[in-house]
Amino acid sequence: MQRPDTVSVPKKRPRDPRIDAFRGLALVMIFIDHVPGNPYENWTIRNFGFSDAAEAFFVMSGIAAGMAYSGRFAAPQIRLNGLWAAIRPIWGRSWTLYIVHVLLSAWAIAIFAWGAMAFDVPDLLTKINLRQVFENTGEALIGIPLLTHQFGYVNILPAYSVLLLFAPLAILIGMRAPLLMVSISIAMWFVAGMWRIDLPNYPNPGGWFFNPLSWQIIFVLGLLTGIQMRRGERLVARRRWLFWAAAGFLGFVLVWAQVPALGERLNAIMRQAGEAGLPFHLVGFDKTYVSLPRMLHVLALFYVLSCLPWVTRIAGSALAAPLRLMGRQGLLVFSFGTVVSLSFQVLMDGRPDLALLPWLLPPLGVAAMLVAAVLGEASRRDRRTTPFAAPVEAPVEAPAAVPVPHPGLPGDPRPAALPATGRAPGLQPAE
Repeated sequence: MQRPDTVSVPKKRPRDPRIDAFRGLALVMIFIDHVPGNPYENWTIRNFGFSDAAEAFFVMSGIAAGMAYSGRFAAPQIRLNGLWAAIRPIWGRSWTLYIVHVLLSAWAIAIFAWGAMAFDVPDLLTKINLRQVFENTGEALIGIPLLTHQFGYVNILPAYSVLLLFAPLAILIGMRAPLLMVSISIAMWFVAGMWRIDLPNYPNPGGWFFNPLSWQIIFVLGLLTGIQMRRGERLVARRRWLFWAAAGFLGFVLVWAQVPALGERLNAIMRQAGEAGLPFHLVGFDKTYVSLPRMLHVLALFYVLSCLPWVTRIAGSALAAPLRLMGRQGLLVFSFGTVVSLSFQVLMDGRPDLALLPWLLPPLGVAAMLVAAVLGEASRRDRRTTPFAAPVEAPVEAPAAVPVPHPGLPGDPRPAALPATGRAPGLQPAE
């Protein structure tokens, strides 16, 4: 009698430690940058290149989304569970980010209103775009839930929430025709920058600081990278010439940022190119429209890091364990860190006479974020070990990878402008 064929179940791939470690590192740098006036902000990534932790976090979030969700869009899974079973968790995540954003906006109002009263500093009511709330309350309260009125340091989640609404379509296209998806993304980015197309910013003029039509290009490239990583492949192959070209570009940008005389000259050349008629998002350093220099910098950085085996070893080491922990609890850590950073801003503005505050508060805040991550991880383990009744018809999931949560990204409250000094654009402290 012939034995029936056995079905082999593929093992889950080990969780890539680089995603969690770099996401945790980005959270630390974001927190430090969101407490302006402290000495540690001189050592975050924005001081050494055109991009900052927000761009890095967007790429990693796209990678995590591609790894977590693309398996549901495979043809066998769609036939078995239906398309809605693949779309539902992504849109559910988008809704979660929306709720968190509204909650953080409420906290921002409360923290700065309390600071204005407690320290008798009425100027706090006009910072981080709060003026409309206290001078034009009705329209501002309409704009907050509509995502058209956003506060500085609390303005990244809306863009990410919107992008997740369109992520299912991007995954469907990206799994079958990645070059087509890249072409569509580049075209959207170019058109948005060329004609300055953005979402409305009611009741203020202008548009969103993190324009989803532009920031989608970083997210989509990360998404496609995650899809390929889930398959055990690379989106961009390792090439010696490409590695050294990317590394050379990073070195050039570093010199640009750190040598004032050279920076002044190069900045002047970029300004002249813009005055000659080249699109501003190709020769400028604007953050809202993800200018080309910023985009190339973050992509070069990720490519170089992805080609170095020792980066993976360091990311998976015991030394990087706290960063990986914060990265796994990204949304919780970001949300908690945002509330703490806004509180520290108010405290430093209210007590400028305490010279030690800028030195003490950032380390305390990072330690508090780590504690929050520990508590979040413990809560997650408790939920996993608690007995529960399984659903009658549980959808079959692709076993190739462990879903990776992906929080939204914080960011600076306004775009970086071309500096008059030699310091590279985008390197100024957040205002």
